[in-house]
Amino acid sequence: MGMTMSEKILARAAGRRSVEPGEIIEVAVDLVMTNDITAPLSIAEFKKLGLERVFDPQKVVFVPDHFVPAKDIKAAEQSKIMREFALAQGALYFEIGRAGIEHVVLPENGLTLPGQVIIGADSHTCTYGAFNCFATGMGSTDIAAAMALGTTWVRVPPTIKFVYKGTLPPDVGGKDLILYTIGQIGVDGALYAVMEFTGEVIDNLPMDDRIAMANMAIEAGAKTGIFGFDEKTREWLARVTDKPYEPVDSDPDARYQQVIEFDVSNLRPLVALPHLPSNVYPADEIEDMPIDQVVIGSCTNGRLSDLRIAAEILKGRQVHPRVRCIIVPGSQEVAKQATREGLADIFLEAGAVFSTSTCGPCLGGYMGVLAKGERCVSTTNRNFRGRMGHRESEVILAGPAVAAASAVLGRVASPAQLN
Repeated sequence: MGMTMSEKILARAAGRRSVEPGEIIEVAVDLVMTNDITAPLSIAEFKKLGLERVFDPQKVVFVPDHFVPAKDIKAAEQSKIMREFALAQGALYFEIGRAGIEHVVLPENGLTLPGQVIIGADSHTCTYGAFNCFATGMGSTDIAAAMALGTTWVRVPPTIKFVYKGTLPPDVGGKDLILYTIGQIGVDGALYAVMEFTGEVIDNLPMDDRIAMANMAIEAGAKTGIFGFDEKTREWLARVTDKPYEPVDSDPDARYQQVIEFDVSNLRPLVALPHLPSNVYPADEIEDMPIDQVVIGSCTNGRLSDLRIAAEILKGRQVHPRVRCIIVPGSQEVAKQATREGLADIFLEAGAVFSTSTCGPCLGGYMGVLAKGERCVSTTNRNFRGRMGHRESEVILAGPAVAAASAVLGRVASPAQLN
């Protein structure tokens, strides 16, 4: 019996010829990542164990991104703990002003390579599956052990194969595909499974859209999401690294827990209404739902292509006078390129805020916290109750096109509804 691409990666990392779902194995890790919220916990555990050095400074990454630039003294202290430890270890450290959101920064720097095992103290570490690697989030204690040992344990997950058929309509992208998928299977529809994304639609999907899909695999309960390696992957990686890598593909006789097929030819731009990512509807079916805020950015949709989509809609238009529109580039590189292309000017002329790179709004940390009764359309990945602020606020998930159109009209709207 053949193996899926995820099983092949895990088998190789475990030094075995094969693995099967349900087995508990020890695997070598290629990259360990943590951020300003989770790093201090991992560092405390690391020191509690009496450990002195990380297993390989070039494979341990620290990214301040959740509460930076520091929103208060506590946030500053958190970042200081991480910064001092990272510099003392000689580990990879991405300071603000030279980096950005972790799940944008690592791929930009050629650190997420096909065939790797990557673990991070952040649930959206599954983002890197877009690059044909096995990437998953873990708790801070597991991260501390991996920083020291260079290994971790994994219960081999089963794989669910998703096959997307047809041709995507205009204004429909990766965010719509993953919202549609979660809407169909539910927030526990892929519980502790690998979501393997395949089909002719995926073959034609740009890398940024694949990244958005992999990013939200966790929102379906998955252990990770993964894509096959192809020419688009190779071209993307060639721009950021010359390091060697070993891609994998699933065997024709690989065993799947389930195979789910979708024809998405008639898909329309979607939104996920409060308070679950599975509460999905076409944006143009939502009538008279006024909004107070729009956030365009995050590790899901804060890449240059997302900002280009938003700018195309906002150009020559104004953000509705009742709406606050916050544009958050996913990294310093994205911000620089957006400035070079004139996108920042478009946002500012439209009456939007063009922010520094931060996770702040997504988790209700700062830079966009919602008050009681407020409603936000956001390109982030979670809309649980209280996620972006007050428990009686509401978050509506969408792609950048829907978010920008909603900012202009002052209500949940599809781009096709603009005059």
